[in-house]
Amino acid sequence: MYIGMVSSPEAPAGTAAPAETAPTRREQRTITSQRRILEAAVDCLIEHGFAGATTSAIQARAGVSRGRLLHHFPSREDLLVAAARHLAAERVAATTARAVAEIDDRVTGSTRVTNVVEMMWMSFHEPHFWAAVELWTASRTNEWIAGALLPVERHLGGVIRSSIDRMWGPELVGHPRYAQLREILFTSMRGVALAYAFDHRDPRRDPHLPQWTDTALVLLEV
Repeated sequence: MYIGMVSSPEAPAGTAAPAETAPTRREQRTITSQRRILEAAVDCLIEHGFAGATTSAIQARAGVSRGRLLHHFPSREDLLVAAARHLAAERVAATTARAVAEIDDRVTGSTRVTNVVEMMWMSFHEPHFWAAVELWTASRTNEWIAGALLPVERHLGGVIRSSIDRMWGPELVGHPRYAQLREILFTSMRGVALAYAFDHRDPRRDPHLPQWTDTALVLLEV
């Protein structure tokens, strides 16, 4: 269960809320060590695929002892499931940061539509997307990975859709056909992006990009 999914009980009236305490040095070392291992796991998924993301490869990449790795993650499945959760958090952070940094709320109309469609499309060409693809593919034949990945992806899907809504802005999001458009673009872009696994070219020149833009302009009546 994720921290923050369940609210804490309210303190009695007149009782001060307990102050948050900083992690001890030992706890901080544990956090740092786990993060290093998880980032190494994601890097191995990106560079070597699921089959190449072995515990030995991840251990070498993280620069930790085998004992320390196994202390945190007793099996490869435990490690890759934790990596999936870490990856989801990284994808959410990247999507949210992009929405805040790259979208100017003063830009409206067809220019905003064109910018957002391209931004959505380019998000499917980031390294984190390909790490996720490796886990999705592995989950088809690995029930452990599939069972752990499903709730993570469902949660992530909702967060990403909220970030996409932020990119489009309240005026366009308020259109009655917006939700339909968002799902068409999201699923279509994801499918087209998979072909880039073997067909390496400039995604900004993809023939689907102007088609998606035209579809958005028509459905949103811009």
